[in-house]
Amino acid sequence: MAIKTMEDGHEYNTAKLWQIGLFTLNNTSTNLYLFALTFVTYYATGFVGLAVLVVSTLLGAMRLFDGIIDPAVGFIIDKTETKFGKYRPLIIIGNIILAISILLIYATHLLPEAIRLVALVLFYIIHKIGYSIQTSVTKAGQTVLTNHPKQRPLYAIFDGIYNALLFTGGQVFVASYLVAKHGGFNLDLFAELNTYTLILSGVFAVLAVIALGHKDSKQYYGLGEDTTETNSIREYWQVIKKNKPLLLLSISASSDKLASQLIRQSVVVVMLFGILLGNYELSGTMSMVIILPQILISFFVVAIARKTGLKKAYLSCVWVGFISLVGLFSLFLIIDNPSSISMSNIGIATIVFLTLYTLAMSFGFLPTTLVVPMVADVSDYETHKSGRYIPGMMGTIFSFIDQFVSSAAPLIMGIVVAIIGYGSEYPEIGEQLTTPLFWATLILAFGIPALLLIVSIVCMKFYKLNKKTMAEIQEGIAEVKEKAKQNHVSDAFFTENK
Repeated sequence: MAIKTMEDGHEYNTAKLWQIGLFTLNNTSTNLYLFALTFVTYYATGFVGLAVLVVSTLLGAMRLFDGIIDPAVGFIIDKTETKFGKYRPLIIIGNIILAISILLIYATHLLPEAIRLVALVLFYIIHKIGYSIQTSVTKAGQTVLTNHPKQRPLYAIFDGIYNALLFTGGQVFVASYLVAKHGGFNLDLFAELNTYTLILSGVFAVLAVIALGHKDSKQYYGLGEDTTETNSIREYWQVIKKNKPLLLLSISASSDKLASQLIRQSVVVVMLFGILLGNYELSGTMSMVIILPQILISFFVVAIARKTGLKKAYLSCVWVGFISLVGLFSLFLIIDNPSSISMSNIGIATIVFLTLYTLAMSFGFLPTTLVVPMVADVSDYETHKSGRYIPGMMGTIFSFIDQFVSSAAPLIMGIVVAIIGYGSEYPEIGEQLTTPLFWATLILAFGIPALLLIVSIVCMKFYKLNKKTMAEIQEGIAEVKEKAKQNHVSDAFFTENK
């Protein structure tokens, strides 16, 4: 058993470093689909034949649907108990559904034109069900893996590295290899990208299952007793509406997530690099350059989190991200020629852009990684307060608010580009930079994300689960477990000698 004694005599449930590293791959497994589907906008308008606002509204509605079904998935997680555990079967089931859905989505163009929209909606619903099942385990499973305050932040190191390799390395792969190989966003490009996604996501899901191992058992669920069960969603609501830390964390993290989603929208990347800077391949090059700084910053932030607590590290990251985004917005108001920013022309503008962009993409959106172990903290807070172990519902209520807010990303992007005249197609690589395109790019890439981070900062100011509070919570849970253990021993002794 991986148990470590605390200085005050209580015990923590701890994990091996390799278990944390492999379990984190469950999030990467689902993020692979998230990344691959950032390019679905070009598939839907170019091959399915849908209008820009229709696609943007559909993508936003599907993220909202994902949030709506999350509470039901959370209820299923909390009620699930098999001989293989609570979480491991759901990882596999969710990943299989995701694999099937991606194949269906990218076959929509083969259907009769009259039913393509309805079919795409149906296929996306299937996708979101699988996505919700597997991602919910990422948050809920943290509670059984470890509750040690110096171990939970380690998730962010692995997730930060994996996300850097996926989102920045993936952008390099698409922009510098796939686009060049296939001549643009066409069916061959989508087929190759989806093949890699299916294979890698499946492998990562299996590794996450291996990581949970014996941890996925009842002795690690909350207080380890049946008294933590909840029997209806109505009871969940009574618990959750009184959990202020959960609501504050959800709003803060979803604001940060929406900012991140906006910047990473494939259309916004095209507008920033392919039109404003005049070199779409530069998006891949820039991403490659900042991978190492992103990883080093992840280590730095986690070191802060282990020393000062997750809340302080989270808030510090958001502040740096906000300042960097404001700096980027201001930079393009100052320089006369945005296309002067180039890796072949390392001038002051390029250095400033690269520095600010690295800080924004690293610090600004690292909270989306830090928030996963923080959801586990909120779940432990609820267990300590009410005695209920409902990590599935905690994680999915968080996801509901997160999805509800972040679902606006494609809609916001679609509305902005539609306002400047793009009604039937999105801005394409190499288009002429007009004044409306200039302002739309700055607003989508830097302006709105900066405003969203202000919301995140305000919410986190009132979030009370700091390092000291979490130590008190874990101590309280340990005491209850110890008393229950002693009572169990006493009852057994009494029964034996009766």
